[in-house]
Amino acid sequence: MNKAVETGAIPGQMTSIGDTRDPPVVVPADQRWGSDVIVDLLHHYKLPYAALNPGASYRGLHDSIVNYGQNYPCMMLCQHEETAVQIAHGYAKASGRPMVAILHNLVGLLHANMAVYYAYIDRAPVFIVGATGPMDETKRRPRIDWTHTANVQGQAVRDYTKWDYQPTVVDGVPESFARAYGVMMTEPRGPIYMCYDAWLQEAPLEHDVALPPASAAALPTLMAPDHAALEKAMDMLVAAEHPVIMAEFSGREHEAFHTLVKLAETLGIPVFDINSRLNFPGCHPLNLSMVKDVFRDADLILCLDVRDWEKPTTELISTTRELVSLVPAGARWIDVGFGDLELSSWAMDYQRLLHADLRIMGDTTLAIPQLSRLAQGRVAADAALAARVRVRTGQTAAKHQAARAKWAAQARENWDQVPMTPARLASEVWDVIREEDWVLTAGTLNDWTRKLWDFDQPHRHPGKSLGTATQIGISLGVALAHRDAGRLVVDIQPDGDLMFDAGALWVAAKHKIPLLVVMYNNRAYYNDWEHQIRMAKQRGTALERAHIGMDMDDPAPDFATMARSMGWYAEGPIEQGGDVAAALRRAIERVKAGQPALVDTITQKR
Repeated sequence: MNKAVETGAIPGQMTSIGDTRDPPVVVPADQRWGSDVIVDLLHHYKLPYAALNPGASYRGLHDSIVNYGQNYPCMMLCQHEETAVQIAHGYAKASGRPMVAILHNLVGLLHANMAVYYAYIDRAPVFIVGATGPMDETKRRPRIDWTHTANVQGQAVRDYTKWDYQPTVVDGVPESFARAYGVMMTEPRGPIYMCYDAWLQEAPLEHDVALPPASAAALPTLMAPDHAALEKAMDMLVAAEHPVIMAEFSGREHEAFHTLVKLAETLGIPVFDINSRLNFPGCHPLNLSMVKDVFRDADLILCLDVRDWEKPTTELISTTRELVSLVPAGARWIDVGFGDLELSSWAMDYQRLLHADLRIMGDTTLAIPQLSRLAQGRVAADAALAARVRVRTGQTAAKHQAARAKWAAQARENWDQVPMTPARLASEVWDVIREEDWVLTAGTLNDWTRKLWDFDQPHRHPGKSLGTATQIGISLGVALAHRDAGRLVVDIQPDGDLMFDAGALWVAAKHKIPLLVVMYNNRAYYNDWEHQIRMAKQRGTALERAHIGMDMDDPAPDFATMARSMGWYAEGPIEQGGDVAAALRRAIERVKAGQPALVDTITQKR
């Protein structure tokens, strides 16, 4: 058996985030097993953690990880398979590094389906390990091994994973593992599913199985954009009077956060950050995120790794589903990114087609600095352009300052209301954490954090939250990624989301993941409540009945008691805004000591 070897630096792995320790040196026993080969590969590719809900279908692999692999990857027990995948999802978003989620045969895979789908549409590399069978019918236990086995089990998630495979013999494990890792980590990234036959794992290993050679590259090089196309894009940018940059996933590489600043400053272009990753500093004078009026006079929009171009650039009348574009009809569009490489014929996460004037296939990690160099040359050689850049920069800075001032004033409205407003909660949290090396996990509190906080570094926020029942698991993964760096990781946690998976709280306590949870508790699924209010107004039905099937009251969940029962420090419920800061400081002391802490704060519905 080849000894596990170093695979080299991998693009996208932020050096200060995540577990970078080398795997332990393994000492093979006299008797080897098929599952030992899988562990060798987990070590080979330095996958540090494995989140799981236990199951007999991978009992062979479980034993090999614990004993042969010396608990590397470190096994993290979860109460639900969705939580396991979500932790890996959050870890990948925050660190750029993949971790493993292990799912028990068919039933575990079906439990995890929704989390796998969200990892796919959020472009998170998750190495999902499953099991099935035995496919050899003579080795199956009566009933249970039959009901837990499917023909081509990966079919259950094939429409929203980048690749799935089930090797038929142990000699096929290394090659398929290497391919899966490369596919998962090649942009646009996403989850893969590797399914291992139960008997393949449990069978004695009778011969050596070679791992990938030490000289083999784990990944291909980054996809470079066409230089001539970038020159054409620069021609269009310098000719435009009112260009706008829109960024969605470019910040997945932290270096792009800084290079985008350089590009925007060189040409004096306002930036609209969609926030699927943190792409641009929040308090930078060229940041006009959440100021949709920036598109009203735009004559050119540069999209950088953008999938959802439509929501920022339109106004929606939700009740009638009417869309109105904010962009003038004659505006031109440039799209730089991966185009339709992640297109699925099943999931419609690809959004409406953007009919761009120029489409450039390539990685924005390379494209942004190349555009910056081109821009610097153009500005240096053209005094009139340099003057336009100065004027545009000043105008954009004034709009930025006006927006921040407006939001600060709005945050003070109804300041003493009980329960507190979401804006006051965002303000109180910010006043306490602003001097810390903080990270916001997912939810942005109706964007009040983005309006009031200073997102000055790319690690501050791995990107906005997704659908309900995702945030607590993803937040645990983000906190795990930052644990070794000692950062204060904050999850502003919706109440409805936590009720889907309250057992995730136990995971944090069990595995000593320091996380500060501040409940955004309005005791309702209020997003849907608002939809029912719209329907009531549209149809003339009773507004006072819109809450039915939406409220989370009578009884109101006691999140602090729930958290304490699972090993957390917890306080609340707190309705008075003036009581929040002291509770947060007490909670942060416990988090810094290594214990997760929860402060249950009650807010207005809006």
